[in-house]
Amino acid sequence: MPPRPKPMTIGALAKASGVGIETVRFYQRKGLLEVPAAPQGYRSYDGSHIERLRFIKRAQGIGFTLEEIAELLSLNDSRDHATARALAGEKLARIEQRIQQLHTMAAALRQLVDNCQHGGEGMPCPIIRLSLADDGNPPHL
Repeated sequence: MPPRPKPMTIGALAKASGVGIETVRFYQRKGLLEVPAAPQGYRSYDGSHIERLRFIKRAQGIGFTLEEIAELLSLNDSRDHATARALAGEKLARIEQRIQQLHTMAAALRQLVDNCQHGGEGMPCPIIRLSLADDGNPPHL
């Protein structure tokens, strides 16, 4: 029988998970991480808490909000893979749409920078002219 993992304090859990103690408490308040019972006067955490915290951080790193993470965690607890897959697919579509918007913005800015560099001395700077001519609509180049 393998040795049983040693229980951890909240500080040891935070360190092992790469987060701060206040982050652990925040996730507990949000219902993302259970608050273990404290039968001997202090709370005891184990490897499952580390795994859950690491999942939360990874999910945030790929763009999920805390609300979406809570939904994913509940879907995992109920083993509802189809709904979890649909949620992740929707998130992917929003990210891909945002990437396209960022590519469009980068191309417009790239053209402004190029026009400013090659616009000639004595001419108004196209970047400043664009800012002064702001009509509330995105620039059309």
